[in-house]
Order: sequence, then structure tokens, then C-alpha cells
Amino acid sequence: MPTATTLNRLLAWTLAGLASLGSPALLAQTGAGAPSANTAAGWRATSRLGYAPTPASAQAAQAGPRAWALQQIEAAYAASRRAPMLPAELARINAPLNDIARDFQAEREARKTLRVQAGPGAAAQAALPGAVGAEMFSREMAQSAAAWRLLACSDPAVENPLLARMTEFWFNHLNVFVGKGTVRPFVGHYVINVIRPHALGRFEDLLLASAQHPAMLFYLDQAQSNSRGLNENYARELMELHTLGVNGGYTQNDVRELARILTGWTVNLRDGEGFRFAERLHDRGDKTLLGRPYVSQGMAEGEDAIRFLARQPATARRIATRLASFFVADQPPPALVDRLSKTFVSTQGDIRAVMRTLVAAPEFWAAENQLFKTPLDYACSALTAAGGARDRREIVQTLGFLAQAGQPMHGWQTPDGYKTDAATWLAPEALTRRADYAMALAQRMPEPAYLAVFLGSATRERIGREVPPLRTGLLLASPDFMRK
Repeated sequence: MPTATTLNRLLAWTLAGLASLGSPALLAQTGAGAPSANTAAGWRATSRLGYAPTPASAQAAQAGPRAWALQQIEAAYAASRRAPMLPAELARINAPLNDIARDFQAEREARKTLRVQAGPGAAAQAALPGAVGAEMFSREMAQSAAAWRLLACSDPAVENPLLARMTEFWFNHLNVFVGKGTVRPFVGHYVINVIRPHALGRFEDLLLASAQHPAMLFYLDQAQSNSRGLNENYARELMELHTLGVNGGYTQNDVRELARILTGWTVNLRDGEGFRFAERLHDRGDKTLLGRPYVSQGMAEGEDAIRFLARQPATARRIATRLASFFVADQPPPALVDRLSKTFVSTQGDIRAVMRTLVAAPEFWAAENQLFKTPLDYACSALTAAGGARDRREIVQTLGFLAQAGQPMHGWQTPDGYKTDAATWLAPEALTRRADYAMALAQRMPEPAYLAVFLGSATRERIGREVPPLRTGLLLASPDFMRK
């Protein structure tokens, strides 16, 4: 393992390199030994439309970066139409939703029995001695969901890289928090059956699927909202975060009216129903949402309202801004956002068409539009360079790194999702954790020599001065590797 002195030198080097993020001289990538235009474009394409180049994608992307990038959209869409490649030991997260609901109910009953057996007192209630099997169902489901996300983002043989990236984007946009107990057993099913298959489809279909899934229904308390006890949490976030945006032109009265429209959308765990529309809990009165009247039509009211919100120009602009921030620059060029918004509106929210507009845009390829990897970006890209997550120990190690770095998998408590900008993640302490993770991962992998072509001359020279056992760790912790 590298000494503390070596790690301190590495951190100083990384900080010095990252301090120049935004420097025109650096971003132009001019000078002797700098990557060629096609090589720089290949790095940009493979690390933004995936997580990092592999030996195969590196060669293809350099040969024709723009054509390759557009091909990835079609490949990702095709992959989203197919079932995911789930290892047998993780397959339970993709069980039929009603089966998961029944198993969760069984867990709750088992835990209730254990609490009675443990006797009174807060310590006994919390400890649940003897909790095994059914009593651990939710924890095992959450762990399996997190493991699959790491496998999917780091191995193109498991998941199409752009589909993994789009799944990350949309999960963050329609965030649920695994720390809320009722969400935990459903999060893997939510990722695989709501986010993944709709990631390059129509936005309104994605939004409706999210609205009818127990992970979201429990997370934002919609499952408890009914005509006798209205809960506005989901209705508010549906407009503020998922669609129109905080300045999207709605009022508090619109929030209340939408909450009334959605009453009866719930979960029936006792009877093994992951989603249920309970007519008896629905508000049958007339409503008005954004000036549009709604008469009592049961579940159809909510479906219509969600599709209506998904098609609004304010929604188009919000989605366009978030996509441009995620794939192009922390502060995306307004002209690009305008074009993406127009494509969204003209195609009724066809995400695949919006992504074609984004990838074809000159702003996507402009050297001045820089992005810094989030902790999840970084972990997935390092694992990709290593050939994918190797075993359970490495998955646990990576999940631990993410938790320490401030981005635990499925772990953001509020519905706004994780920030993705450099200002949030570029800090000395965070870089120290990345360097530690890089050095630990480097112990088991050969030097990824194919990545050298993507590095600047200064980075190659710096790495070349070290002994072979350190070079892989230095490459993964280099300023160049932390950009995308």
C-alpha cells in the first residue's frame, strides 16, 4: 500500500490539477502530448454517455465520436426494452410486485412477533434479537438493489452504459429514500420496473409509472392520503420537482386540488397489492387544476392530471435544464436548453428524441463545457476501468466509499435528489477518500494502459515517475480521470 507521504503528494497533485477546472488554457487541451480532438471527444462521449471507456468502446468512440454517441442512444433504448441481466442471487428484487408486497407484510408480522417476545422497553424493541430470515427481508432487498446498481454501472456485459447512466439520472429526478422503512423492500423493483424501462421512452409514461409504484407512494405519503385525511406531500413534489418546477405557475390551491385528484392511490399490503386505487377513499367532488376542471372520474382523474402536467412547457424546460446540467455543464448554455425544450414539446416528451438533440448539439462537444464526477460517477468509472465489480467484498467496499463520500446509494433523504455540480463534490477531504479508494482498487487490477491515450502529457509524465504498483492508483486518482 502507498505510504502517507505518497498519498499526501497525490492529493496535492490532484488538487492542483482540479483547481484549473474551468481554465481556458487547460480546457482547450492544447500543447505537446495533449489528446487529439477525436481522442478528447471519445473520452467525453464514453464518460458522459456511460461512466468510462473500456478497451472496446475507447477504440470505437475515438474512430467516430459523434456517430458512436448517437448509436449509443439507440442501443440504450433497445436494451431498455429487454429484461435486465440479474444474477440469480439478486433476482428477488425483480419478483412480481404483489409478491414483494406479501413478503414485506410477512416481515412486518414477523417483526411484530419478535417485539412481543423481546418484551417491553425501547432497547428490546430496537434490538429485535433473533431477527433472521423473513425479519431481514427489507434489508436484504435494499442491499441487493444497491449491488445491482453497481454491477449495472460498471460492466457493459451486464447493462448498456448509457441505459445505466439514464437510470441514474431519472432515479435522481424521481428520488425515493431507502432509509424510509416502507420504501426499502421496493427500491430495487422501482429502479428495474419504473426507471429503467422508461428511461428513454415518453416522460409521461415514466411519471405515471412512478406515481403508481409503492416506493413513491410510501416515500411521499400518497398511500395515506384520502378523502377523510388529505396529504399534500406527493402532489406538491409532483409539481415542484417532478414536472413544472418551483416557478412553474402553480399555486398552493393547485397543490391541494391535485392532492384531491390523487386520493385513493394507495398500497394494500395486507392483501398483497403493490398498487391499488381505492374508490371509497377517493374525493368525488369537482376540482380545478391550473384552470382545468376535473369531474369525478375515479382513477382516470389522476392519470389525466399527471399526463397533463408532463406535457406543460414549464415541465419541458425543467427536464431540459436538468438533462443539460447532467450531460453538458453545471450551468448549461441557455440556447441548448431552449433547443432541448422545443424537442421535448414537439415530441410530447420523447426522451430518446431529446437525447438525440443533446448529443448532436455542438455544446455537448465544446471543450469549455466541463463536468466533474460525483462520487457515484467516480466509483462506477473506476470499477469500469477495473473490468467491473469483482465480488461481494468489492461491492461492499464501494458502497462504503459512497456512504463516506456523501452519496450513499439510494440514500438521499429529500425528494430533490443529489446535486451533481462540481461545487458540491470538489473538496480536499472528498478527494482524499477518492485517492484511498483508487489505491485500494488498484491492488487487484492490472494497469489499464488503454486509458493512457486519454491523459494529458503532464499527467502521463507524473504517473510515469512512479513505480508500477502505484501507477494504476495514480491514474484512477488523477485530475484527468475525475473529469468527464
